[in-house]
Amino acid sequence: MAHGTTPPAAAPGPFVHPALFYRGRAQYVAGVGAFVRDALRAREPVLVAVPGPNLDALRRGLGAHTDGAAGADGILFADMRELGRNPGRILGALQEFADRHPGRSPRIVGEPVWPGRTPAEVREATRHEALINTAFAGRPARILCPYDTAALPARVVADARRTHPTLIEHGRDTASPAYTDARVVCADCDVPLPEPAAADLVLDYRAGELARVREHAQAWAHGTALAPARRDDLVLAVSEAAANSLAHGGGSGTLRLWSTDAGAVVAEVHDAGRLADPLAGRRRPPRASGDGGRGLWMIHQLCDLVEVRALPTGLTLRLHMTPGRGPADS
Repeated sequence: MAHGTTPPAAAPGPFVHPALFYRGRAQYVAGVGAFVRDALRAREPVLVAVPGPNLDALRRGLGAHTDGAAGADGILFADMRELGRNPGRILGALQEFADRHPGRSPRIVGEPVWPGRTPAEVREATRHEALINTAFAGRPARILCPYDTAALPARVVADARRTHPTLIEHGRDTASPAYTDARVVCADCDVPLPEPAAADLVLDYRAGELARVREHAQAWAHGTALAPARRDDLVLAVSEAAANSLAHGGGSGTLRLWSTDAGAVVAEVHDAGRLADPLAGRRRPPRASGDGGRGLWMIHQLCDLVEVRALPTGLTLRLHMTPGRGPADS
């Protein structure tokens, strides 16, 4: 069975989603600053979600418009290193900002990829960039995504050309000839996950054994470097993933748990399901929606990184938590 429901086909509309290619801090502040000032002149709500150092540079460059209020009187700033630490959380945050301003055309700067992101984070951020086009299709909004072409690998910049309908490069706006349907990009992101050197625990489970999954996860988590509250978060995330397996993944699944050499904790849940809606878990489900992706949403909120693989062999969720970190405010 499928996790989530099939989304409607994307329809043309007033949504604008350009990638801004820049080299150096001066080009960054000039390009992003022009986008923000244009939004302020239009008296539209503005969200700027970029990594901390770039955030500081923009605050200085924008000067008076840094009071932190959203809308015509200022800008709402967010550090993408926290808001988007798990790329699967970003889309929900952008949509919630837009939802707070019905009847308006919100302007958003979102920088989900920056130098220092791990390859796993970059892949999930690329998936996010593609899904923006599906989630905001037909909706009046503008989302600018800066890319540092001097510091990012060429393959990352090439993917940005595939996930953005338009490009801002060398001061010119052009259509991207490489722009690709989100479904194709997401399928390309579904490369097999690397195998761990060894798993500390491997547990097959089936209907009626959810409590057993939680017990094994709790016992194993006690031996990790996670703080008690984060151990509880891990057990909850594993429980939600396993519950999805039982409800949507054929009624059974396999849990694997291990720690990395760097001290991070990884939980992997694999089942025979498929992901019918690639947006499941990335946007907050309505309160009256029953399941409707609520479990996947919670998993994304709890974890520092969620790797998703929808392959012919089934669906795999690989959940990462890093000691010393907690879930971002949501």
